[in-house]
Amino acid sequence: MEQNRHPTAVEIFEAVNRMDPRSSRATTYNNLRDLVQAGLVREVAVEGRAARFDAKGLLHHHFICDRCGNVEDIEWYDVPQPVTGSLGKRIVRECELIFRGLCTKCAPKHSTKHDPGKSRRSVDTG
Repeated sequence: MEQNRHPTAVEIFEAVNRMDPRSSRATTYNNLRDLVQAGLVREVAVEGRAARFDAKGLLHHHFICDRCGNVEDIEWYDVPQPVTGSLGKRIVRECELIFRGLCTKCAPKHSTKHDPGKSRRSVDTG
């Protein structure tokens, strides 16, 4: 498996099965669950698609393409903590940012540049 990919459980099972056809789907899924619970692998939820798995050890965020579902790593930066008391009695375990939009392959090739002057037109009240 390519190291920078974020494979689904099915893709992981198929890769393992190519190396050892005796591997079972249940074993693959159980091991993935255990790795996620141990904090060694992160599960990346992709709306409307199969979850993907990430074994990259360094902290990072994700960008998920709305069109093709590709998951890309985004460099980590600290996320501001919520104001004390704003979460009530909730206990935060972790905070992760997921950016969503169109990846470079799916984004329009010739996007029009945004002209801020065109979006704010003055109205002559006269």
